[in-house]
Amino acid sequence: MNMASPGLDQVLVGFCDGELDSKRHQSTFMTNKVGGLPDVPSPLSRPCPRCRRCGSVLVHVVQVYCPLEGSPYHRTLHVFACPGDDCSGRSECWRVLRSQCLEADSVRSPTPPEELRPSATDWCDSADDWGMEEAQGGKQAPNQTPHAIEDVPASDDIDVSTRLEELQLGPSELDAPPCFRPSFISVMEETDLFGEDHDLAHAQKLLKDYKKREGLSVELDCYEDGTGVEKYEKTKVRHGDAVFARFMKKISVCSEQILRYCRSGKPLFISEPPANMSQVVLACFSCGGPRTFELQLMPALVSLLKGEGLEMQLEFGTVLVYTCLKSCWMSDTKEAVEEFCFVQSDPDQQLFK
Repeated sequence: MNMASPGLDQVLVGFCDGELDSKRHQSTFMTNKVGGLPDVPSPLSRPCPRCRRCGSVLVHVVQVYCPLEGSPYHRTLHVFACPGDDCSGRSECWRVLRSQCLEADSVRSPTPPEELRPSATDWCDSADDWGMEEAQGGKQAPNQTPHAIEDVPASDDIDVSTRLEELQLGPSELDAPPCFRPSFISVMEETDLFGEDHDLAHAQKLLKDYKKREGLSVELDCYEDGTGVEKYEKTKVRHGDAVFARFMKKISVCSEQILRYCRSGKPLFISEPPANMSQVVLACFSCGGPRTFELQLMPALVSLLKGEGLEMQLEFGTVLVYTCLKSCWMSDTKEAVEEFCFVQSDPDQQLFK
């Protein structure tokens, strides 16, 4: 069975695409989103992982629906982090969980309204799984609005105490963990970012600032079709950080990106990675097989993570997520499978503000 995502070198880029209002939208495990509570398919229970360093309940950062081509499974990744002052920049204080379910056993995801629906393409070749068909022609997607509570006629046969027990909140609802305000994530191919005038203007400003800060001679060539290519001539790098220079060059066309997805592709490091990176990435905890790079969180996400009634703040440069190459899953699995993440700090956080 072919478990690899299509387009090995194709990079998909995610952006924040409007608030996910729980009163208007019902998110499921097929919803790409920032923050909120994690959505998992039945019969899996909602995960509530804790920080390996301080023991605090982790906050849900992103949820990415990323089925694999040729696989019969729906597949969702959840990234969690500890908002503690001394924790958010440490790899051991982040956790990634993967949940799956057979497509035949699931219910289609409801679709957000036209003005907020993710607009480009899916992470893989499953664009129809967004529920796009139901939204064509201005039709409202099923289950998009909350159901009204039906009036129940008074009757001597109704046990009032029984009905009150049914209305009681379960333990998971009473002890709901803190969360960031939820937002939709839209996605597009990285190659489609070129040619946007406002993005090029923003790129020029960032490159100019970076040139002053790092001692680089930078030129941005614009062609007749509107595309732009950055040329770097290294003169005198203040910190000698060529890795960070490459990182900046790659994202300068659109610094608003919050996520990059390229399963089995190459990660975009923000600082020099460990020489033994292949050994740092641990084997799959479930099957013992190798892991492969799948996605990474970007610096622009930091400013979008706002707490719901709590003061929570994460600080990171980029968070690299590695997943089981086989995406192993047993049919009787009741809990999400843990994957591996590696956190790099931002050598110059001011650049992305």
